[in-house]
Amino acid sequence: MSFRAAHRYARISPRKVRPLADMIRGRFADEALDILRYQPHRGARMLEKVLRSALGNAQDPDQNPGQTIRVDRLVVVDARVDGGPMFKRMRPRARGMAFLIKKRTSHIHVALEDINEL
Repeated sequence: MSFRAAHRYARISPRKVRPLADMIRGRFADEALDILRYQPHRGARMLEKVLRSALGNAQDPDQNPGQTIRVDRLVVVDARVDGGPMFKRMRPRARGMAFLIKKRTSHIHVALEDINEL
């Protein structure tokens, strides 16, 4: 059984968060939290919150009634960062021209699964 969490419309460029997602993909959840905790990037905080949310979903008795999930056996099977919609802004330039600035957003998705089910 897979446990998922997502942060949609995160106000950070996906290009900044993807290397962090690549770092934790395939690792144990507690090990991934330790890796993200010591990263100085702002995207690491966002990814860490999504990972904690997925861990909370795994421990929720409503999602898996009658089962106890051991957190130390959960593995990050999917950590992906997709591009979201962009805010488009105009920047004035020389000689009356205007350049387009794209303020990018991203969708951060994390999925956890028990090591015994892989």
